[in-house]
Amino acid sequence: MDIDVIDAVEFESNKNLREVGSLATWSLSTYKIGYGIEQLRDDNGDTYWQSDGPQPHLINIQYNRKMNISHIALLLDYKQDESYTPNKISLRAGTSFQDLQELQLFDLEEPQGWLYIKLYDNNKPLRTHLIQIAIISNHQNGKDTHVRQVKIYTEEILIFNNNNNNNNNNNNNNNK
Repeated sequence: MDIDVIDAVEFESNKNLREVGSLATWSLSTYKIGYGIEQLRDDNGDTYWQSDGPQPHLINIQYNRKMNISHIALLLDYKQDESYTPNKISLRAGTSFQDLQELQLFDLEEPQGWLYIKLYDNNKPLRTHLIQIAIISNHQNGKDTHVRQVKIYTEEILIFNNNNNNNNNNNNNNNK
């Protein structure tokens, strides 16, 4: 399994990415009222999920069928969230909660902005039913956590039919 943190330029240069988080069922280990899944997924960097219980804090993203997941993006803001900011995150995947496997453990140092994670297995996107993002610990030994946004991406594969392209070229030639 190849897992890399990539920069914004590399992430944004991939024009084939499609956000597929809306196709999943989301659940959280805990949340403070008014700071749940809706805030985690609202495309607003000023809102956030806030956990409300013991660590680890869990974000579960579950699909009805296996999905090709190529990238995960997390928005974190140490400047605003300080001790609520994750500093150790475990990324896990599986077909169910019973067979989750840790893919990578990330140690973060005062993260600011989007964290882009590229997920590939033998040069293909990760194929899974379930992704779990586990917040193991926070900066300054903080108890609860803030995660501002989570996005899940797949790569669209464009298939061109040569017959259609030839027909279009013939039509264009006939119009001259």
